[in-house]
Amino acid sequence: MKVLFLGDIVGERATEHAAERVPKLRAEYGIDIAIANAENCAPNGLGMATKQVEQLLAAGVDVITGGNHSWDSDESVDLLALEQVIRPSNLSEPVAGRGVIHVDVPAGTVTVINLADYCAMKSVKAVAGRFVPAYESWLRAEKRGVVIVDYHGDHVLEKQIFAHAVDGAAAAVIGTHTHEPTAPLHILPGGTAFVTEVGMVGPVGGVQGFDPGPLVAGLQTTGNPFSGSMPGTLDGPVNMGAVMFQLDGGRTVRLERVS
Repeated sequence: MKVLFLGDIVGERATEHAAERVPKLRAEYGIDIAIANAENCAPNGLGMATKQVEQLLAAGVDVITGGNHSWDSDESVDLLALEQVIRPSNLSEPVAGRGVIHVDVPAGTVTVINLADYCAMKSVKAVAGRFVPAYESWLRAEKRGVVIVDYHGDHVLEKQIFAHAVDGAAAAVIGTHTHEPTAPLHILPGGTAFVTEVGMVGPVGGVQGFDPGPLVAGLQTTGNPFSGSMPGTLDGPVNMGAVMFQLDGGRTVRLERVS
C-alpha cells in the first residue's frame, strides 16, 4: 500500500497547486490513499472553505484532516459534517466533527486518526475545556487495518514520544501544524513511519504562509504581533510539503519526501 500525505494547505493558491499535483502524484507513485491536512485551505488561510475542500476531493484526496483552525468559521464547522473530513479526536463531547475515519481501498482498510497537542489547541475557543490527552484518545480509538496518525502539534518532544509509544501499532505518525518541515525521515524499529513536521503546501517567504507585514507592525508598535488584524496569505511561490510512504504487512518499508 502506498500513501500520500500533504501537510497544511494554506490558502487558495496552495489549494490549486495541490489539486493540480495530487492526480499526477497518484499516477506517478501508484498511490492507494491520499491524505491532506487542509485546516488552512480557505482563501484567508483560516479554516476550510467549500470551494477549496471540493477541489481537493475532486483531485483525489481521500481524507482531509484538521487541527486548531478546524472551527475558525461557520463554513469550516459545516464542512466537518462531510464524511471525508476529520478534526482532532482528543476532545470531549460535544464538539462539531469527528476525529477518526475508516477508509476501504483496494489494498485494504485504513484508519486515519487526527490528534493534537495541548499547545496547538489551548487558544481554540470552540473547544475550551474539552481537551483530552492525545495518547488517551489513541487508546480509545476504534482501529481497523493499517493506522495512520496526523499529529497536529507544536512540541517536537511530544510528537517524538507519541510516535515511539505507538511504534508497531501505527503504520505512520505524520506531524503537522508548524508548517516548517523537519529534515529527518524516520522508520522506527517497529515499522512506524515518523516525520516530526511534514511542512506546508503554501507560499514561501512569509510567516507560515502568511504576509509578515501586519505581524511585524504589531510587534514593533505594541509588542504583540497579533494586536492588529490577521494578515492575508502571501503572494509567492508555493512549496509542496508532502511525503509518500509504502507499507508492507502494516509496516513502513519506504518513506520519502515529495517536493
